[in-house]
Amino acid sequence: MNNKKVYILEDRGILFIQGEDSKEFLQNIITNDINKVNDSNSCFASILTPQGKYLYDFLIIKHKNGYFLDCEKLQIENLYNQLKLYKLRSKVEILNLSNEFVVSNISINKFLEFDGAKEISGFTIRYREDSVILDPRNKQLGARIIINLEKLYLSLKKLNLISSDVEEYYNLSHQIGIAQRDTERLKNQLFGIECNFEELNGIDFKKGCYVGQENTARIKLKNKLTKRLLPIKVVDGTLKNETINYKDNEIGKILIKGKFPFALIKFKEINLDNDNEYLCEGATLRIIKPDWIK
Repeated sequence: MNNKKVYILEDRGILFIQGEDSKEFLQNIITNDINKVNDSNSCFASILTPQGKYLYDFLIIKHKNGYFLDCEKLQIENLYNQLKLYKLRSKVEILNLSNEFVVSNISINKFLEFDGAKEISGFTIRYREDSVILDPRNKQLGARIIINLEKLYLSLKKLNLISSDVEEYYNLSHQIGIAQRDTERLKNQLFGIECNFEELNGIDFKKGCYVGQENTARIKLKNKLTKRLLPIKVVDGTLKNETINYKDNEIGKILIKGKFPFALIKFKEINLDNDNEYLCEGATLRIIKPDWIK
């Protein structure tokens, strides 16, 4: 990722949660520990169904007297409504600030040029009152800047950054193995732990209860994780079906199609360390094994 490039992620949205119960409110529903989030650290987290299935994922950043949630914009209204359901009598205010703030992304090397920056996933600093976060999922993704829309281009100019093709960023994310687009297609289709949220620093197994915690902990403790969400690359043809086969056996299901596809793979049934080709009706494909998966 070039030091002078910045990617304006217009497909990301921002929710702001504030109020005297905001910390406890989030702690009771997210997979990570909200106590990790402060002025110098942000985290990645998700909300699951009571059965432990995927619903939403987002970054959490401390902002003034509350928290920013950086989420895929296509999911923002549904996430807002989900949070309202959990609110009940909690003294919490939930605001959609997607029209006031914009999310952009820079390289890790550019991040390290900021005064006080540290090469620690989730490390957070301030630039002209805006949050700059080294991605808590994987440092290779670079750093987020959450900028007030009115200050966007002035800030980019002062930082000597050039707006670049956002597809470059999402191609990098796909290669690294992190799904960020069309995530609504994952809803209720797989367990949160199958999304690799443990490896992406999105699950805290010591924090105690949250929605979906029981099944998540059971899969982890009983070593029952047999499937993972992994990026795939189409070698030939066009995807016409969802089922992935190898030697006449079904070994996976495509959940996200499009330019940056992902599939739920029975990873224990195949050798991810080779370049085997797999069949899906109308296409031949390869499964990409991220370097952070052992």
